[in-house]
Amino acid sequence: MSGTPKIGLSVKDSTPAWPAAPRPPKGAPNILLILFDDAGFSDFGCYGSPIRTPNIDGLAAQGLRYTGFHTTAMCSTTRTALLTGRNHHSAGVGSLANFDSGYPGYRGKIAKEAGTLAEMLRPHGYRNYMLGKWHVTPLTESGSTGPFDGWPLARGFDRYYGFMDAATDQYTPELVRDNSTIAPPRTPEQGYHLTEDLVDQAIQFLAGHAAELPETPWLLWVALGAVHAPHQAPADLIRGYDPMFEQGWDAEREARFARQKAMGIVPPDTRLPPRNADVGAWAECDADQRRFYTRLQSAFAGMLDHADQQIGRLLAFLDAAGMREDTLVLVLSDNGASQEGGPTGGVNLLGPRNLREETMAEKMARLDQIGAPGTYANYPLGWAMASNTPLRRYKQNTHGGGIRDPLVISWPKGIPARGELRHQFVHACDLTPTLLEIVGVTPPATVNGVAQMPLEGVSFRPSLFDAAAPSKPVPQYFEMFGHRGLVHQGWKAVAYHTPETPFEEDRWELFHLETDFSESHDLAAQHPEKLRELVALWWEEARKHQVLPLDDRFRQRFAENAARVHGARKRYVFHAGVGHVPTEVAPDIRSRSYRIDAHARFQGGDEGVLIAHGDATTGYALYLRGGRLVHDMNIGGEHVVVTSERPVPAGDHIVGLRVRRLTREAKPTIATGPGLSEFTLLIDGMPAGRIETRLGFFNFVSWAGLDVGCDRGSPVSDYEPPFLFTGKLAKVVVTMDDDQELDGDGVGAALMARQ
Repeated sequence: MSGTPKIGLSVKDSTPAWPAAPRPPKGAPNILLILFDDAGFSDFGCYGSPIRTPNIDGLAAQGLRYTGFHTTAMCSTTRTALLTGRNHHSAGVGSLANFDSGYPGYRGKIAKEAGTLAEMLRPHGYRNYMLGKWHVTPLTESGSTGPFDGWPLARGFDRYYGFMDAATDQYTPELVRDNSTIAPPRTPEQGYHLTEDLVDQAIQFLAGHAAELPETPWLLWVALGAVHAPHQAPADLIRGYDPMFEQGWDAEREARFARQKAMGIVPPDTRLPPRNADVGAWAECDADQRRFYTRLQSAFAGMLDHADQQIGRLLAFLDAAGMREDTLVLVLSDNGASQEGGPTGGVNLLGPRNLREETMAEKMARLDQIGAPGTYANYPLGWAMASNTPLRRYKQNTHGGGIRDPLVISWPKGIPARGELRHQFVHACDLTPTLLEIVGVTPPATVNGVAQMPLEGVSFRPSLFDAAAPSKPVPQYFEMFGHRGLVHQGWKAVAYHTPETPFEEDRWELFHLETDFSESHDLAAQHPEKLRELVALWWEEARKHQVLPLDDRFRQRFAENAARVHGARKRYVFHAGVGHVPTEVAPDIRSRSYRIDAHARFQGGDEGVLIAHGDATTGYALYLRGGRLVHDMNIGGEHVVVTSERPVPAGDHIVGLRVRRLTREAKPTIATGPGLSEFTLLIDGMPAGRIETRLGFFNFVSWAGLDVGCDRGSPVSDYEPPFLFTGKLAKVVVTMDDDQELDGDGVGAALMARQ
């Protein structure tokens, strides 16, 4: 045979020559990127905040703080730019990963032509580890069948541990390890918190790396859930911050501004703009409001403090393992502080998304629960404004409050500067080119056989070593939900856009950023020619980077995406043994009639969950207690419960629930609810209990997913999870009527509260 060694040949002669393992460029450092979610420009202590962040501040003292780092105003989009070195529209994620508009710039998934940093480093010997929030592939592709081509392991990472969605409960997260959903390793009662878990896993990855490949550099991408809502942290941390913030957002904003001037974060002649138009004076809040708003801000602060403590643990491990000196550490945020808490914030903001009011009396009654398991707390606009000091507006907007963010860089072996500031304008898409230049890797022409689009970011490596290095020389555009902006040569043109109004009616403002850090002096009237030049340049950049057609269809995009994803499907069958089902691929029972049928063998006196979708903040569960069938619809913490009039007999039976929409409100409000619905329990098709209610899943069911035969997260109802079904479950069938009528505005508002 041709493959048989000839007699007389040595083993050495007949051994095939295996290709050598890729070797990293000489001097390539480890890279640790820590990405916060929704941290405002002033939230780190080293940027003016009184919140305790000693570990982040220590990195800044060892390295650099950038004051001109810009993002894209939202989470999915900034992550796309950071990962790929391209503008987010160019890479196919012009808006959120939650919907696909069909246009090339708005697919909600990173294009294969836009390779990630991990994909570009892997052929050069790097091991790549990803932890935390992903949110750059459609959530409808996050189930057990994928497709997995947009998941971290398919985009260059060797290991993944985190969550796929925009946010998750910090005590009972929707966890994924590599390509599979898993349950959290501990319960809240056992002291579990996601940030601690992510750092535990990060240390485990690096400890394994040090044991097996001590000479090989690594990329560790840690995308925290902090400080995105729900704001959740240990109670002692939260309450300890109350005295710090009792003076309110106006005084806090002034204090941060003074610190920023003293630190040199902002120039001494910077002006603090008036309050944002949607924020009232702290002095106008009554005593209950002040106490409640203070505690919400304390929850945010406690969450940030807690995250900084975990960063300290990770840095301590790097020191102990001898890795710290040659690790390039970056700490940054993906956008400005969130406006999703609205004017008043809340203990559980998921109820109002389904037209259930959270009254001030209820807010005050639950004051000490803020930040605990079973809550979805977010702060009001006034505190978001303070987080963004001294910038205007918020996340989602292309004014400074949405897109100007902190960036701390430390590399003891490679960057000689200590505690210095850098004022250059840089953008999220500039990060990957900078890291590739530091490592010494040329962007590849192909990745996995796919020809690559050119990098659009520009390396800012020179500024790491030279405070006088120039800013980004090419124009940088911004666009989010129709809000637009462009920065070039020290000037900025920006337009706030009201949804579903003509773009031609937008009023463009003009700022000279080199002399107006806070965008307070609109020069449009004084320099109309410059404004026209920048607006024309914005349109040119928009055409170049797949921004067009402009799409401000806020409500329609959400509603149409749901209809397109679920299509005509009206029946779901969940066989016993099915794993956890993400909410985006679970039955869409919002605003419609439907039926649940559970096929099981009962032994009499059974207990346990047949099907549960959601968690303690909102959702539904069909279960047995003491042999009787129970259904609990939990709308923002208010429970509509119906219990069967008779127990389920022993033997093989079909039990379930029939929901019928009896009336519909033409213009639903919190006062009216979505309309009247009837909930009827069924045992072998016969009614066994009935209730009517005006509450219902109007805009969404839950951000937590669906389980069959148990409830693995924080419980929807008043049972102890996982509350395993004690009978023998065969399957659960959900059948939906064709009477769904979604309110696009409401759905959009509910989903945006999640982003």
